[in-house]
Amino acid sequence: MGALADVATALVALLHLAFLVLEMFLWTKPLGLKVFRNTREKAEITKVLAANQGLYNGFLAAGLAWGLMAGTQEIKVFFLACVIAAGIYGAWSVNRRILWVQAAPAAVALGLLLAASA
Repeated sequence: MGALADVATALVALLHLAFLVLEMFLWTKPLGLKVFRNTREKAEITKVLAANQGLYNGFLAAGLAWGLMAGTQEIKVFFLACVIAAGIYGAWSVNRRILWVQAAPAAVALGLLLAASA
């Protein structure tokens, strides 16, 4: 079960790396516009905010990678909880889709991690 929890945690980290790329580098490009359902005009106005958001997603990915490399459950739990909190806030403040794209995978990984340590 521990290996499955680590795979799920790694997938959450990879998702957040993808969010970093989308928000920092592709926000105003066709793929970024499509993924975030933005107009070119809105994307241009908000690109600095999106880049900042992408950087934070990168920090989440780095924290999860750190936890995986260190093999420390507490680090993984902390960063997965941060991802869940960010996903819940994003779902409440921006779009419900964020709950399923960001918070749900982290919740599954956290559940697997906790079950593996029980």
